[in-house]
Amino acid sequence: MHELSIIVSMMEQIVDVAKENKIEKIDEVHLETGVLRQVIPEVMQEAFASVKLNTICENAILQIIEAPALVLCKQCKSEFEPSIDDFICKICNLANVDILKGNEIILKAVIGDSRNESF
Repeated sequence: MHELSIIVSMMEQIVDVAKENKIEKIDEVHLETGVLRQVIPEVMQEAFASVKLNTICENAILQIIEAPALVLCKQCKSEFEPSIDDFICKICNLANVDILKGNEIILKAVIGDSRNESF
C-alpha cells in the first residue's frame, strides 16, 4: 500500500507549511495525483484518516484531484494522452515516449481554519 507512504510524506510537508505560515489547525488538504501513479482514492482517504489522528489535520478533509497523463512520442514528437496500459502512439505506432504529466503527486493547497488562508 504505497498510499500510506505518500500520506506520511505529505503530512510532513503539511506540518512544514503550517509552521511557516503560523497555522494551528488545517481544515482542508488538496492533493493532485497523476493517473500513472495508480493511487486508489479510497485507500488514500483511509491512510489520511489514520495518519491525521492527533495532528493539526485531525479534522481536515482530503480532496484528491486525479490528473490525466500526457506523453510525447520520441519518434514523431506528437503529444497524446495514453491509457494506463497503452503507450502506443496513434501516429507512428511506436511505444517510445517521454512522460510529460501524470506521474506526479503534488500538494496543491493547505487551508487553515485559524487564518482561513490557502497556501
